[in-house]
Amino acid sequence: MHTPLSPPPGSTGTTEFAMSFTSTPRGARLARLFVAHCLDAWGHPYDSEVNETLTLITAELSANAVQHGRVPGRDFHVRLAAEADGGRLRVEVSDTRAERRPAVAAPTGLESECESGRGLLLVAALADDWGVTERSCGPGKTVWATVGTTTGSRPGSLRWAPAGTPATGPG
Repeated sequence: MHTPLSPPPGSTGTTEFAMSFTSTPRGARLARLFVAHCLDAWGHPYDSEVNETLTLITAELSANAVQHGRVPGRDFHVRLAAEADGGRLRVEVSDTRAERRPAVAAPTGLESECESGRGLLLVAALADDWGVTERSCGPGKTVWATVGTTTGSRPGSLRWAPAGTPATGPG
């Protein structure tokens, strides 16, 4: 299933992109690339904070769908939508494993045998909001995240300093 990267001329409402991907590492990589391309087509260049943030969130959620939500022979689904006012973007990644709900694991500072949940720390830090819902079009779950499109709209977002520059935090 695929929807266009941009809305038809004269359309109103939300701008949306949706596509199914194979539940493989290649499928997760393609999902990330398609979201980055879609955001660029919507006016959020590849090197913009919005594009980089949503691409990273999509990469994490897609990797989780492949690793933890995979059911043999079933694809995972990615949906990216812009609100009508253009102020927020929402990415959703759906898989068919309803019994495996994601949970954020607290960082331990040590490499542990169980790596589950640590990547969701990135999603929680980068997104304005995120959560899990029942999948609307079949069995499974949908993990979603929203991000504001204006600069500085996410006070909790990570800030990257150029190499060799000391990182500064708020306050």
